[in-house]
Amino acid sequence: MAIAHEAVQVELEPLQLIAPDGSPTDHPDHDLIALHDRLPALYELMVATRGLDEEFVNLQRQGQLALYPSCEGQEAAQVGAVAALRDTDWLFPQYRELGAFLVRGVDPGGIGLTWRGTVHGGIGLVEKHIAPIAISIGTHSLHAAGAAMASTWLGDEGVTVAFIGDGATSQGDVHEAMNLAAVHAAPCIFYVQNNGWAISTPVEDQFRAPSIAHKAMSYGMRGVRVDGNDVAACFYATQAAAERARRGEGPTLVEAVTYRLGPHTTADDPTRYRSEDELAAWRERDPIDRLRSYLQRVGIWDDALEEASLTRMRELRVHLRAAVVDAEDRPMDEVFDVAYGEPTPALVAQRDELRTELARGA
Repeated sequence: MAIAHEAVQVELEPLQLIAPDGSPTDHPDHDLIALHDRLPALYELMVATRGLDEEFVNLQRQGQLALYPSCEGQEAAQVGAVAALRDTDWLFPQYRELGAFLVRGVDPGGIGLTWRGTVHGGIGLVEKHIAPIAISIGTHSLHAAGAAMASTWLGDEGVTVAFIGDGATSQGDVHEAMNLAAVHAAPCIFYVQNNGWAISTPVEDQFRAPSIAHKAMSYGMRGVRVDGNDVAACFYATQAAAERARRGEGPTLVEAVTYRLGPHTTADDPTRYRSEDELAAWRERDPIDRLRSYLQRVGIWDDALEEASLTRMRELRVHLRAAVVDAEDRPMDEVFDVAYGEPTPALVAQRDELRTELARGA
């Protein structure tokens, strides 16, 4: 028996409410003025994200962190999206979601210890309804789809968000997650930060569809393209997707078109695969400068807001550095104690073997 589905259309032009020069862009479905009360706080969060991101890179260069993936340039995409959600909605991050963590009030010191390689680094995520950071590309999209299905069964009106990059859309796990979520009308948002590059692979080499958002049509879900450097547009796109999900209208694929201004990680050299002209063009679309220009244009901006934003950012940087610099490592065999409530016989054997090797090398 054939199942009839409503035709799904995707606009190629990204949703934009604030232009790169800070001027407002009229849109019939979204009232930018209604967001004015929240914009100063979003600006402060974006400034904090940028400053902390710089501190993370500094710490890695100074040998205090093993690795770090910068989110410079993607602050609006992350802050705008999470600010539109309920605090009880579950986030399933990949590894570049510093702005999302700050919106939820996660201690950046714990995130720093994660990138230092400390076993207990990152404690506090689950308490904020955030799943552990996923390094393996795209696997957490399946977790998000499953959690969304569980919310439906529980009737808790929860929405889950899988944060993925453009490169992850080339992975089979992401296809399976989207298909599963669509079939079950799961309240899940697949939030793709299309930052132009999957490490050194440009986005144009990853698919033949008009956009990533257009892939939603094949799953029978809603697809939305949004200017990822416009915090207001990201807020409203995510809010609309969450509202549809809570009404039982299923998942949404949101493509936030943004740019990674820094390297893929601190182990990467982006000068080997992208031009200075490309980088300069995207710096002209800086999301923080854009929001500041808009706030100045509409009379919300003042020196007190700037000073408060910078003060908060500096405090967080000091806190991060204090938590990370020369932090004591946890016992290496501790990983066996946190895998299960009770270690399995196989894990006990592996732990004992590791202890023997460590003792031999001491």
